[in-house]
Amino acid sequence: MSAILVLTLFHVLVSLVAIVAGAGLIRRLIANGRERIFAQWFLVTMAITLVTGFLFPFNGITPAINVGVLCTIILLVTLYARYRAKLAGFWRPVYVAGVTLLMFFNTLVLIIQSFQKIGPLHALAPLGNEPAILACQVILLLASLAAGILGVLRFRPSLSVPGASLPSA
Repeated sequence: MSAILVLTLFHVLVSLVAIVAGAGLIRRLIANGRERIFAQWFLVTMAITLVTGFLFPFNGITPAINVGVLCTIILLVTLYARYRAKLAGFWRPVYVAGVTLLMFFNTLVLIIQSFQKIGPLHALAPLGNEPAILACQVILLLASLAAGILGVLRFRPSLSVPGASLPSA
């Protein structure tokens, strides 16, 4: 088995774990529940996804590289909001927005890659701009916007959430 194939399999598996953990995290944010374990899993697997994504060979700047750089910046800000600023004041909505954006981009890549690599889906959108793939992207965008807004409105960490503090007024 080639090193690229092993890297690809590992990258895809970690990305899928990040999506599952991210879905659990966003659910907890919306429900104003304890989110620490989901946050740890999501943020660690997102970091691994980003690092492994940069290990693939590339020639020049591509949309994938641009998304990777953007997500790295979002991840760093999200980590700061969660662990350094402890979700206080302005940093609580920044954290929720960061989580939501990271989930959006990771899931968007899943959709795009699925339509490129999975035969029946590729048949529906061989060029990548057909109605089927665009509909999936619009649904993802709307769901992400709704989740982000609900998360910002509902997530209010208390002192009982480890690593979090009360938001300042």
